[in-house]
Amino acid sequence: MAEGEEKNGIIDSMPLFAKELIAGGVTGGIAKTAVAPLERIKILFQTRRDEFKRIGLVGSINKIGKTEGLMGFYRGNGASVARIVPYAALHYMAYEEYRRWIIFGFPDTTRGPLLDLVAGSFAGGTAVLFTYPLDLVRTKLAYQAQVKSFPMEQIVYRGITDCFSRTYRESGFRGLYRGVAPSLYGIFPYAGLKFYFYEEMKRHVPPEHKKDISLKLICGSVAGLLGQTLTYPLDVVRRQMQVERLYSAVKEETRRGTMQTLFKIAREEGWKQLFSGLSINYLKVVPSVAIGFTVYDIMKLHLRVPPREEPEAEAVTTQKRKVFT
Repeated sequence: MAEGEEKNGIIDSMPLFAKELIAGGVTGGIAKTAVAPLERIKILFQTRRDEFKRIGLVGSINKIGKTEGLMGFYRGNGASVARIVPYAALHYMAYEEYRRWIIFGFPDTTRGPLLDLVAGSFAGGTAVLFTYPLDLVRTKLAYQAQVKSFPMEQIVYRGITDCFSRTYRESGFRGLYRGVAPSLYGIFPYAGLKFYFYEEMKRHVPPEHKKDISLKLICGSVAGLLGQTLTYPLDVVRRQMQVERLYSAVKEETRRGTMQTLFKIAREEGWKQLFSGLSINYLKVVPSVAIGFTVYDIMKLHLRVPPREEPEAEAVTTQKRKVFT
């Protein structure tokens, strides 16, 4: 009894942003691990077209299973989870904070999808800037597996730390942010559109079903799919730029800037390549969003995070009182 009260006291004493950080981080880790096998195959589709594109989804699953076993589907997942936990934590928290800051600074701002578009865009950019090197390492680890023609002693990374140190030695601090430009170009519209579509769809849900988790999952999944489709080519460009040094070891070519890379892929491999792996990404996004929303709701409930409207309304009221005093 005393232990439970002490736990409740700790939770109640936590600031709101800390609760949002914890809820977002746990959500990201669970959701990412659940869809890790599809994420691995998607990256291979995006970066190693000739080898995996021909055999398709089922063939890729069979090949990885035979050559690497069950753990092959989770290769690079340690770096992925290490990235997604702080990324999701920052993304959720930053979204809520930006949303509150906009409302606090502009009390007459209309509460609606446009507000979520702006807050979501800035939150996505903030999270990317803080966690991008981990995403770079995750992509390299997932890409390098099974590449027999690479000089193994030069490019095979022995783990997350080794990949970090070798990338830094070879390219410096800028090397750890290789491909960050298309990431930002993609995350700003994607994160913003995802929240925009989600909030817009929720507006059409009858009041008696507002707390229905299944409807929230449907709204979130559709929003994620729409946002992902519109920004997916930039994700492909980002992956290509991230593995450029590894890829150059096989084919002597250099892809430089974001737009140059995009047009070179389209010119040499066709515009269809810019959407390579999108069908797999659809399969990944739906369960990921579903799990994410469910876990996030559960975590907010356990951490006793108040409904979004409560702190906003209280803060706006407080600010108005200050103006009149």
